[in-house]
Amino acid sequence: MRGGYLTRRLASAFITIALITIVNFVLFRAMPGSPERVILRGTPNVTQAQLQAARVRWGLDKPVFPDQFVAYLGSTVRGDLGYSFIARGRTVTDVLAQRIWPTVILFGLGELVAILLGLALGAYTGWRRGGPIDHVGNSVSLILYSTPYFLLGMAFLLIFATTLRWFPTFGMLTAGMQYPDPWARFLDFIAHLALPLATVSLGLVGQYAIVMRSSIVETLSEDYVTTARAMGLREGRILGRHALPNALLPTVSLIAINLGYVVAGAITVEVVFNWPGLGTLAVEALTARDYPVLQGVFLLLGVSVVLANLAADLIYGALDPRVRT
Repeated sequence: MRGGYLTRRLASAFITIALITIVNFVLFRAMPGSPERVILRGTPNVTQAQLQAARVRWGLDKPVFPDQFVAYLGSTVRGDLGYSFIARGRTVTDVLAQRIWPTVILFGLGELVAILLGLALGAYTGWRRGGPIDHVGNSVSLILYSTPYFLLGMAFLLIFATTLRWFPTFGMLTAGMQYPDPWARFLDFIAHLALPLATVSLGLVGQYAIVMRSSIVETLSEDYVTTARAMGLREGRILGRHALPNALLPTVSLIAINLGYVVAGAITVEVVFNWPGLGTLAVEALTARDYPVLQGVFLLLGVSVVLANLAADLIYGALDPRVRT
């Protein structure tokens, strides 16, 4: 990979992250409300002196520009995102670290399942286009692609959890349960994971299948596929060795970008199933006006999208030299 292409991509990602950091600062300073009153929530008969002391304690008495802004940039570069207003005594980094792994597990597995199923379905329906499987597969893909996460999750919750009672309705583990061994705890976790994982996977399968089918159909008209058929190669070999590698190029960008956006999509799925990840954390922080936690969540989401786009550019540039010129 040429150094100029890599430098341009890295510089673009750095500038974008810097702009996200600035917008993240300005956005939450422009929101209505008084942070010191949130900090002192629950304290009876709050006096003006107590409010002023809270402002001094948290640096809210200083001018927004440049004092608070410079302090914010410096602490963010050091990885210090401040303290949560609600989780007293805990840093935002600790709060995010506790809630990020449930989201990574749920959406990492969901992305993996969606990639495998979506690419396989799209490749097969594109290769056998015009047949009954193509019509059914394409219709199902369009339905799944157009169905919002929350609607799909609510349907699963109503059918499989509430009506059939096959799976739990909420959470990551059964509250208050004493597990006799780690295996029992793992099985309970899998039971809670099943419906959210199915929601995420099916919500992503449709777009992967549609993009992959379109790529396969376009690849079939290429000269190298015609030449391979003229040489008498088997259909499976033509698909696996010639058509599929080239058809994967458009899906690389989609996969890498989705790795960033599925974190943002965590909010709806996690709220429906009360999954204790970043999505529910964002809703809880918004309800409680915990601005430092909200800042941390949105900064994490923004940076994840930028890094996912950077990964897509680098992978695509490695696979297709034409984009590096």
